[in-house]
Amino acid sequence: MTNFKDLEKWVDEHTHDMVDLEALLTSIPALAPENKGDGEEKKAKALENWLVENGIKDIIHYDAPDSRVSAGYRPNFVATIPGTENDYAIWACAHLDVVPVGELSLWNSDPWKLVEKDGKIFGRGVEDDQQGLVSGVLAALAFVKNGISPKHTIKLLFMSDEEVGSQYGMNFLIKEHLDIFGKNDRILIPDGGDPKGEIIEVAEKNILWLRCHTIGKQSHGSRPDLGKNAKLAACDLALRINGLEKVFTDSNPVFDMPLSTFQPTMQLANVEGINMIPGDDVLCFDCRINPTYKLDQVRAEVKKIVSEVEAKYDVKIEVSEAQAEESLPTPEDSPVVQELKAAIKAVHGIDAKLVGFGGGTVAAPLRNLGLNAVVWSTLDNVCHQPNEYAVIANIGADAKTLVYMAMN
Repeated sequence: MTNFKDLEKWVDEHTHDMVDLEALLTSIPALAPENKGDGEEKKAKALENWLVENGIKDIIHYDAPDSRVSAGYRPNFVATIPGTENDYAIWACAHLDVVPVGELSLWNSDPWKLVEKDGKIFGRGVEDDQQGLVSGVLAALAFVKNGISPKHTIKLLFMSDEEVGSQYGMNFLIKEHLDIFGKNDRILIPDGGDPKGEIIEVAEKNILWLRCHTIGKQSHGSRPDLGKNAKLAACDLALRINGLEKVFTDSNPVFDMPLSTFQPTMQLANVEGINMIPGDDVLCFDCRINPTYKLDQVRAEVKKIVSEVEAKYDVKIEVSEAQAEESLPTPEDSPVVQELKAAIKAVHGIDAKLVGFGGGTVAAPLRNLGLNAVVWSTLDNVCHQPNEYAVIANIGADAKTLVYMAMN
């Protein structure tokens, strides 16, 4: 009978094989239409063909229609390695899409061609989220290639659209195919972590992204009395919304930033001349709110502020929400947390810490439906940066963690 040590040894011997899979995936840019791309279909097909060629053949698609891309859909699919016990599944949920390159001159190599150096691989997407993706694949292959079944079923979910909101990825799956998840399943999202692999994310701040369009009246810069300065009103609005950090003051030590934040961010261009009073202004806010507060509480305060600014400057302010997400925490005593902690102790030899993230992940919508999910992996957090890299050894370490959970 195969034991964990045998499979652990097999993973160590085959971790470097995943560099070839990473190279294949990196060579196929998978950008959302919002990022001037054509979606994930070509990357998904290449991955699926690779999986089938390597013995992972139980694959079911749950594709989301999207007329904006040439394929007409955004791919989502699940690969299953059946377990010997019909109790629950262990999920590793990774996303296929990546972010744009950014400033190309900041890269030391072609972002779409993997480069290996000093135990690392470099390229766009190699860490976010291909490292987690190939770790799950390597864990599955440990069973498939050795001709044995895990104790618990392994399910690998490959999703689209995570980088720009998950409308065609996880949110689509939850809306149209929620029954693929079992209430007792252990759901891992390998899309965040730390270099030691010691933190498990069990909570996220509520997210509210606001777009505030202030409409005034344009005039000459020397005659503000003839106009209604939308920029001036927007500046006051920015300060007042930022001031909500002194209203929603609850602190939660599970987060690295324990307080709620209300930050003005993106500013759209208004007038083209210095000597013009702008009659139009668009300003955005990224609000990250401790989950002790409901978003409706925040909305009520924002509405009050907007009314006050409108009255003071005689302008109209239209507020829309680019994103709004509330997230319940995953209980610390839930099976997925306790079993992952045990696996990290066994494989990594460390005691895991439970934390919260200020950023949003696909764990949030799952948690809101009572499906306990955690975000975990061993990584250096260089996602979205130029010269993004992944540490090859981390691929194996995380694969062994999944193997341990599947066997115990």
